Amino acid sequence: MKTRITTTFGIKYPIILSGMSWISMPELVAAVSNAGGLGILATGVMSADETLEAIKKTLELTKKPFAANVTLYFPGAEKNAKVIIDQKVPVVNYALGKGDWICKAVHAYGGKVIATVTTLKHALAAQKDGADAIIVTGHEAAGHGGAVTSLVLIPSIADNLNIPIIAAGGFADGRGLATSLLLGADGISMGTRFMNSIESPVNEKQKEFSNKTDVYSTIYTDKVDGMKARVMKTEGAMRLINKRLNPFSALINSRKIAKMLGFPWLKLAIGIMLMGPKKSMQMARMAIGFDAFKAGTMDGDNKKGVLPIGQVAGIMTETMTVKQIMETIIKDAKKAEGVLSAKLK
Repeated sequence: MKTRITTTFGIKYPIILSGMSWISMPELVAAVSNAGGLGILATGVMSADETLEAIKKTLELTKKPFAANVTLYFPGAEKNAKVIIDQKVPVVNYALGKGDWICKAVHAYGGKVIATVTTLKHALAAQKDGADAIIVTGHEAAGHGGAVTSLVLIPSIADNLNIPIIAAGGFADGRGLATSLLLGADGISMGTRFMNSIESPVNEKQKEFSNKTDVYSTIYTDKVDGMKARVMKTEGAMRLINKRLNPFSALINSRKIAKMLGFPWLKLAIGIMLMGPKKSMQMARMAIGFDAFKAGTMDGDNKKGVLPIGQVAGIMTETMTVKQIMETIIKDAKKAEGVLSAKLK
């Protein structure tokens, strides 16, 4: 299968692994790249040293193209970006910030850049800044998806952009891949489907749990980590949603973020105080959300933790290897092409 995405990034299939914190680690990233897709290493909750080690590990596991992401909104993001650029990672993915400087630095060594967006405004800005492609994240997605569904968002952006588009949010099988191409995208990015693969580091209890859910089992809220996000509707999620916070909580919990990211706590604390009440409350929830996401994904604790998951979990029933997932998607996408052709006669 050949699209602008396969050509741009030198991959076999137009299928991307979303960069998911604690989940898109070297083993899963390499598995996706080795199977013909593009794995994205998630560095958002890593320190600069951890990012360097993760890149080196990924390079040991695959000789295929892979990417590393940087969440520009997070403290310490610039340090991570510097490591990624210094290591000349073939593809760099950025989100939640202006990435013109990333595009310039990555293009200087011959790399490619993908920006992740949820609106047409940010898509146009990313194209202007020099991104080679964009991931468009719809409302159905796990984690920080947009307010508009993929069915509407993708064509609205595709009609106004010249660079390739990768559709994210609601895609997990061949029907989804075929649909994304019809909507104007050049490929798909999947988080929830790969999260539930055999190679995924997610707790096995959560994989079993997600196989038994339906499409109504998630909730979209800004009360988990301070930004609108889709998570599994569990006891842990509801506890966080109902938790009352105050600006002083941000200062207390900022120690957790600073320690995790290897960022000077005093510098972070001063920054939080200067943000004002609204932004500091968001930071307070982010600190709590970090712990909850880790507990949910890695420990399988649905009472204290939170599991970011997309609505597409409701149509998943089986845990397979990454290779099986990819091959099944391509096979079913070709079947979908035949079904559409027959129905249009």
